[in-house]
Amino acid sequence: MTALPGETPGTGGTDTPQDAVSPPDEAGAERPAADAGAAGDGAEAPDSPSDADEAADLASDGAGTGTADEAGSGAAGSPSTGAGAAGPAGTDADAASPAPELSEAQAELAAQRELRERIEQRKAAKAAPIAAGAGLSGTAADLLAAVRAVESGEKAGSAFFASPAPAQAPRPSAPAAAGPPPRAPAPQAAPARAPQPASPEALDAVRAVLVAGAAPEALARPAVGTLGEQAAELLRTDPWQLLAVPGVRPEQADGFARALLGADCGPDDSRRTAALVGWVLERAALQGHTALDAEAVRAALAERAVSDPDAAVREAVEEGVALLFQEGEDEEPEGDGTADEDGLAPDADTPREPVRILLGLDRYALAEESLADGLARLVNACEKAADWAEAAAAAPSPSAAELIRTTAAAGLVAHSGGEAARAEPAALIAAARGLGLRAVGATHSEDGRRRLAAATGDPDTAVTLAGLLSGAQGPGRDEDGALALDLLVVLDAPQLDVEGAAALVEALADGSRLVLSGDPGVLGSAGAGRVFADVLAARTCPQVVSRTPDPGPIGELVSGIGIGELNQVDAPGKEVVIVPVRDAGEAVHRTVQLVADSVPRAFSIPADATQVITVGHGGAAGTRALNEALKQRLNPGPGRFGGFDPGDRVVHVPAPGRAVPGVVRSADAEGLHLDCGGVPVVVPQERVESSVRHGWALSAHQAAGMRWPAAVVVLPGDAAQGLSRPWVYTAFGRGERHLSVVHGVDQALPRAVAEVPAQERTTRLRPLLEALPTPDAAS
Repeated sequence: MTALPGETPGTGGTDTPQDAVSPPDEAGAERPAADAGAAGDGAEAPDSPSDADEAADLASDGAGTGTADEAGSGAAGSPSTGAGAAGPAGTDADAASPAPELSEAQAELAAQRELRERIEQRKAAKAAPIAAGAGLSGTAADLLAAVRAVESGEKAGSAFFASPAPAQAPRPSAPAAAGPPPRAPAPQAAPARAPQPASPEALDAVRAVLVAGAAPEALARPAVGTLGEQAAELLRTDPWQLLAVPGVRPEQADGFARALLGADCGPDDSRRTAALVGWVLERAALQGHTALDAEAVRAALAERAVSDPDAAVREAVEEGVALLFQEGEDEEPEGDGTADEDGLAPDADTPREPVRILLGLDRYALAEESLADGLARLVNACEKAADWAEAAAAAPSPSAAELIRTTAAAGLVAHSGGEAARAEPAALIAAARGLGLRAVGATHSEDGRRRLAAATGDPDTAVTLAGLLSGAQGPGRDEDGALALDLLVVLDAPQLDVEGAAALVEALADGSRLVLSGDPGVLGSAGAGRVFADVLAARTCPQVVSRTPDPGPIGELVSGIGIGELNQVDAPGKEVVIVPVRDAGEAVHRTVQLVADSVPRAFSIPADATQVITVGHGGAAGTRALNEALKQRLNPGPGRFGGFDPGDRVVHVPAPGRAVPGVVRSADAEGLHLDCGGVPVVVPQERVESSVRHGWALSAHQAAGMRWPAAVVVLPGDAAQGLSRPWVYTAFGRGERHLSVVHGVDQALPRAVAEVPAQERTTRLRPLLEALPTPDAAS
């Protein structure tokens, strides 16, 4: 094969590289064309939907490296003068519209409803005492109690901000003879239902307020979906509430507020600063953070003309917009406090870790606390004396045998490995079912489910996470509302976000076993958190590292990338081909040629089994441009169904971060009919524009967790700044039999593999796990 030295220089396109502030690029849905002029592919990306929308717990995918976010549409400016106008919403602009067919994301959201109720009640009445939730303990419980005291007037919020929070008391482990820790029965998941439509009266009232504030009327539906039926009154009294609506930026919310309030508003208005704090934390969540350093929040506020960011942060904590956390050494040194003969405390010369102040949204604080406690429950409640020796002896590989033996002795196990290592969880599931246990494997996508079923030889052993939690797939629930399982193996574990993981663990009964399995080298979850990486780093459970290498030239190439080496591999069957290009136009031309002619002719792989993967959605060789060119060649048509024709390859984004590949079958008054991996899906007419895009070309974040017989990875010159080792590792690993690399980034490719690691995410799960009692944790 041709080596990967990156010898061909590429010229620039228009993709916008992600920076430390902008949200990620891989949101699964591209910006509608009408919005591109305002938000465009410029220096700062548009915002993705916030947590007020029911879909935003699946926040835009790509919370690692990438380019400008496409989850929420850019905000188009209003034609009026004198005030900035808020732009139209993003992919969830019609989130409140009913959908006759349940989407995969809605099913997953329904399973999380119980966890959300505590948060929604608190946000509905900030002045009321905060319901901390029965599942909380430790730091989060103390913080919620502190906020309750502030809101009731018992104490000033500054008292909690200025002084260190009390040290978290160790959580005692249950005595060995006392049995598993108590656990409230898991509630039965409520049936999934489509969002209720906004009432005409509420929409009319919001439209009137938007018109008065020189904002587009198109924001009425997403505003009601985000703020509720009282959205009009909320926006009149606090215009900056508009900032919670997907796609709206601070400068647009400022213009809306000026139009409504006139001279009565300013940059230090407490309503504005509180909304900005929430907006900054929401943007951080889109990049995968569940919390953010307080100094970073203050810096972001200063950039938005807030004169006293410190006071703004204190007020936001007092108002309950954000929660305050401490990390690091905050307790007094042990001892009697007396000084020695030199007048020094006994450990005065001992270096101490500085205290780190974090701010976070309550939804993620609750999820991380619930997940940490739930994982500890699984570790402590599992029967450790199970005899699976015969099953281990019959395992197909040494790594599979090790995984079976480890799972027999632990309630929680972390298993890591590449694509070939997926055979080991499959062997574990088969062994457990052979012992009469109720065992299934859950995957991120329908494609992963198909591959797992093929590996186990039994379709009943494989489900998707969304289908398992909704009850549409798998064994269902027992009389206590918990999943009727003895063993659950979660493949594609890096794709688990913290809220989804919390809902999953809460649904597992005491005594059941959980195995988290995945490839640590791939891009992380679409939503906030880094669950799999935090579990590995905390070392609170046994870990099994597969020794099964990925086969063939593609496996050899991807394995080298995983350790930071871009090697030349021997590919006698042209399994890996490098196609040098000079510019983005040539990259598009060669990509279409490969998909339509070269790959089908050389490998007998049809065009519909070849997936194109590129860095960003915008630019001259982004997904939009590539999809347009590929449609003209592979399935030309007038686009009579809202821009789509039967036979079009599409990606359905039922919620930000959930990219489901499919094919258009037909359309009628009910909506657009899709076939998504054999599952029929109907997208209502009002949702087609915001949630369906052509899918011959995807981003790497959209493609994570799936594989195709052939993959064409497009690297135009303007993509250089969006590359990283996890991105390249993920993209290059999507082809099973063939990989073509359309290469125009010169030395940026080997440099990214060697020098650009995964973007770090700020989370609290690791320290929470490390503080929990785990008697069986690996040393």
